[in-house]
Amino acid sequence: MLARDKNKPLLDDTETVDEAIASRRSVRAFLPDPVGEATVREILDVASWAPSGTNMQPWRVYVATGAKKERLSRAILDAGPRSEKAHGEYKYYPDKFFEPYQERRRAVGFALYGHLGIGKRDIEQMRAQHERNFVFFDAPVGMIFTIDRRLNQGSWVDYGMFLQNIMVAARARGLHTCPQAAFAPYHEEIRAVLNIPAEEIVLCGMSLGYEDASKPENRLRTDRAPLDEWVTFSR
Repeated sequence: MLARDKNKPLLDDTETVDEAIASRRSVRAFLPDPVGEATVREILDVASWAPSGTNMQPWRVYVATGAKKERLSRAILDAGPRSEKAHGEYKYYPDKFFEPYQERRRAVGFALYGHLGIGKRDIEQMRAQHERNFVFFDAPVGMIFTIDRRLNQGSWVDYGMFLQNIMVAARARGLHTCPQAAFAPYHEEIRAVLNIPAEEIVLCGMSLGYEDASKPENRLRTDRAPLDEWVTFSR
């Protein structure tokens, strides 16, 4: 990607940018339609313009397609169920949920399972749906993101901006994504398949492809808390 001419004014594309951000969703069923490597490269290239402290650019990405992606999925599924708290290299969630986060978490879970017709006690169906993460929800492209374990919390903040750039850039190209922390507990299996060095922490995965709009799970729409609940303006 060529660097933008700083002296050239930006186009007034506010509506387009806002739509790319607001239409980003965690899609959980994809079409088998392929996404070319050139498109993936474009997305990652533009995403790399995310800010990072002293321009450290702490991200590293492993892109898996075809047979490699299938091998990765099989290695994880063969490993069996694994909890994030027991096996992850870092904590994603708190030890105990509290409000308002507990209710938000429950709301999205109930909504997803409701679309899929999964009841509160359907443990096996819940597990099967969770395992869909590990086939990247049938997306043609799976990505695994790592960060050097010697880096500190600031670089993790930077990484979040990079991941958001990927998802927004994907929307600009008519694609959808699903960021997935579910991969983190399987760092050993992932490391073996993708030859990831020991000094890198498996941060998360991401599915990339075209949405299968016929699937009920993709009818899920989450809401957002109003600004007055989380913004303080001081004058």
